[in-house]
This record gives sequence, structure tokens and C-alpha cells, in this order.
Amino acid sequence: MNDIRRTILWVVFGFSLVMLWDQLQVYRGLKPTFFPTPDATTQPAKKDAKNATIPSAGPNKATQIGGEPETQLISPVGPKQKVTLISDLLKLTFDADGGVVVKSEFIKQLDKETTPKPLILLDDNEKSVYYAPTGLTKLIAFPGVKFPSHETRMTIIPGKRELESGEDRVSISFESPTLGGLKLIKTYIVKRGSYAVDVKHEVINIGQVGISPWIYLKLVRHGTPPPGESSFYSTFTGPVIYTEEKKYEKTDFTDIDKKEKEKKAVDVPQRSQNGYIAMVQHYFASAWLLPKGESREFEMGKEAENRYFVMMTTPVGELAPGASKTISSQLFIGPQEEHLLESLSPGLELVKDYGWLTILAKPLYWLLFKLHSLIGNWGWAIVCLVLLLKAAFYWLNAKAYSSMAKMKAINPKITEMRERLKSNPQQMQVEMMRIYKEEKVNPLGGCFPIMIQIPVFIALYWVLLSSVEMRNAPWILWIHDLSEKDPWFILPVIMTLTTVLQTSLNPAPPDPLQAKLMWFMPLAFSVMFFAFPAGLVIYWITNNILSIAQQWVINTRMGVPPKFHLPKF
Repeated sequence: MNDIRRTILWVVFGFSLVMLWDQLQVYRGLKPTFFPTPDATTQPAKKDAKNATIPSAGPNKATQIGGEPETQLISPVGPKQKVTLISDLLKLTFDADGGVVVKSEFIKQLDKETTPKPLILLDDNEKSVYYAPTGLTKLIAFPGVKFPSHETRMTIIPGKRELESGEDRVSISFESPTLGGLKLIKTYIVKRGSYAVDVKHEVINIGQVGISPWIYLKLVRHGTPPPGESSFYSTFTGPVIYTEEKKYEKTDFTDIDKKEKEKKAVDVPQRSQNGYIAMVQHYFASAWLLPKGESREFEMGKEAENRYFVMMTTPVGELAPGASKTISSQLFIGPQEEHLLESLSPGLELVKDYGWLTILAKPLYWLLFKLHSLIGNWGWAIVCLVLLLKAAFYWLNAKAYSSMAKMKAINPKITEMRERLKSNPQQMQVEMMRIYKEEKVNPLGGCFPIMIQIPVFIALYWVLLSSVEMRNAPWILWIHDLSEKDPWFILPVIMTLTTVLQTSLNPAPPDPLQAKLMWFMPLAFSVMFFAFPAGLVIYWITNNILSIAQQWVINTRMGVPPKFHLPKF
């Protein structure tokens, strides 16, 4: 009976792992590996969410509000004008239509596909759409009136465009025509050593009556995950809204599709005095930030086929005729470096997504960061971190391996007894419990100490998978990038061998089916690591080697010499 229960438990355990893996895939923004769901139904194109709410213009009302006839609200004509702004970390490309960032290049982050070309994050072209539009809008519709938006042709104010040696900052400004009685001047300031761009919106009332406009800050992105993602692991790609009240809320593109199909708005936080919006993908993110205390509202949805947006709007306030007001904000475009994110805005470090194990992952990253500052190599820092964790859990592991050694010592008795009583299952179970009691062996004694450690090592897994510091970081010899899989598959082979060795040291279950499962699970797990980043494989190899060494020593001390056994299939 106990054998049957164990077999059922093993089957449930294996199936649970499969289900857990699929749920992790869904949680991280990818399709399930084993039980995929049908793709969301494609949706027809939509107009821009905010601008679609503004009615068509009429000459009478336009003249009343801003003194500008309808002819000034016509879409821009002529070729698009692009201009760049360059710092020591960023090269930003702007479109004069709206004064919008339409392309960003990281000078010190290389594209793996086209090395040594700088990596591109934001890019507005035929294949991919990812940009950061801003402009003016209103909550109360004035028929016939439009304010300067991200579609308004603007004038580029002349000035220097590249950060030079000895300078701390350089800026670029765009000035709109007067629309709806308002003129908008956008200024982008890049600073040395920073991925955060200061963005100022100066709003001037040129009209004859008071106006209360709002500024919208928006991120628009296609719904395709970044290239290079593996089917064996997944990371979240999509829009995020953070407020201190609702905390970190991420939304899958598929969820937005479902809301679109149901003709429902995506659930977002109501008006808040804090928070930010972001677009997140593996290793990198973009985000709009406002000063704490500024009122803001949020919106999220779908603009067109495979084009999604997240938006934050903030009121400028009442502007009397001739008055002006400047709203300050920041546009972050950069890697998910935890210390950098923490310094910019509360909660921004959460775009580096550790999932439900954040409470464990953050101190592990802190320790890994400190080790790297001492050693100077991320690969060896991983090795040292695993060594410290194994030392911290030494006594738990010792207890587990001692229990396994006792089980291995009495295994011959169990095998002989099972063979002798195989025709009497009930008596077999009674005799087995008697042997366990006489030998003072707990069959589960090796499981609980190891289970306690599992959340810690899963958290470390997410730390290594999420940390952009692994990207392009070399270790030794042929490992030039810890975020990429081993090009020669040497590390996965070593890991598989150490897994086999560690499994062979464990006592073989008396039941043949359990014995096969004991080999199948770790071997199946090892196969996945052929597609995993090298940094993760180094971590697992180190853990395996230290576990084997500890188990070997404990078995020897207990008079149970280590013996290897191979599976019988």
C-alpha cells in the first residue's frame, strides 16, 4: 500500500511540475509549453485612444478659444524631419512631428545579433513599433479645437546635439504652432552617466480665454517578445502600471486582446498622486516618471493590430490668457540595473521582475552584487554565492544526507524482505515499517531539509535570469556571455553528468517504478539546461558538485561507502 501511495505521489509530483512550469510560462508572458491555449482573435485597427476622443474641428469654436482657424489643424505635409541627441550612454532619435522619441540606441549595450552595433530598444519602423509620444489633451471636448499633440509638426530649435568632453548635459527643444489657443515647447535633456531623460513640457496660453489642458505621457509598443527568448524559460514582456496603493501591476498583451474583444476597458488604478507607467521586456525597460504629489490618471489598451499602449495623464491646471506653466517629467530608457532603478523612483526597481519570490531574490541579488564588487567577475561571483548558500544550509543538508545514508544502509534488508514477501503485500508493509522503526530511519527524513531550501534556490534562479549584468559578461575561456547558452554545450554536459552522479549516490527506491521516476525527473530537467543561459548552468553545476562532495563525506563518516548504481529500465 505504501508503495502504491509513493507511486501516486511521484506521479502527482511530476504532473505538478509540468503544471507549475506551464503556469510560470503564462505568468512570465509566454505561451504554455505543455498545454498551449489558442491565440487571441485578431482585432481591427483602432485610433489613438486619447486623440480619438477629440471631436473634429469647426472654425467658429476654434476662433473663440485660440484665435486659430481650422486650416492650422491640418495634418503635417512634406517629408518627416529627424534629429538625434547623443550622450555617453544614449543616442536618441526624434521625429519633428510631435517632437517624439522614436528610436533609442544604447552606446554601451551591444546587440548580440549585430555586434558591435549598439542595441536598439525604441524603434518606430515598418517591422516594429515602439516609441514614447507625448502631447496635450483635454477632458472636456471643445468642438473644433485640437491642442498640440504627438502628431503636430513642430519646429526644432537650433542648438548643440551631442554631449562633449567636460560637459554634464545637452538638450534639444521643439516648439509647436499655436493650436486651440495653446503653444507647447518640449525640451529633452540627457545627462552624463544617466539613462533617465529629463523632459519639460512648457504650455503657453496664446488665446483670449482661460484653458485647462492635460499632458499625456505615453508608451506604445508592438506585442512581439524580444528576439532570443527560449521556449524553456520565459520573461514578461508588456505594459506595467505602478502606484503605492495598487503596487506593481503588469498586464499581458493577451489580456488586453481579451478586453478588446469583449469591448471592455483594461482595469487600471484610478487617479493617484504617485506612480509610473512602463513597458517591460527581458533586461530592459522604458518608463514615464512624474514627481511625487503630481496628480495623474492611467489608461491602457490597444491602438491597432499588434500595437499596445499604456498612458499617464496629468493636469496642467488653469492657464489664464498669456500665462504659461512647465510640467517636469522623466523618460527612462535603459537596462534593468536594480541600483539605478531604485534611485530614480519608488517601485521602479520592480520592473526587474522576480515574481512571487521577490522577498528572497532582492537580498540574494544584493549579496551577488557585493561579491562581484570584490571579485570583478560575475561568473566567479555566482560560484562564490552558491558556496555561501551551501555553507549556510550545511546542517540542513547534513541532516538530509544522513537520512539518505541510513536508507542506503538498510536497502539490502528492504530488498530481501520485498522479495521474500512479494506475494503478501500487506505483510510486506508491516515488515517494512518494523525495519524503519528498529533502524530509526524516517523515509521522508531526506526530503524536508531539502524542501526548505528550494524557494531560496528558485529565487536565485530568477536573480540570474533577470539580471542584465549577466549580459555580455564573460567568465572563462569559451564563455564570453553569461546570459547566452554555452555555444559548445560543454557546461550542460557537465551539469548532466553531475546530476547523474548525484542521483546515483541516493538510495534506490525498492519499487521499480519509483526507481525509474527517480532517474527520469533529473535527466529531463537536465535536458532543458542545454537552452539555458551559461550563468544559470554554472550556478547549478556548482550546487551539484558541492552537494556530491557533502554527501560523499557524510556517507563515508557513517560507514556507508558511496556506491554508484545505474538505472534498470
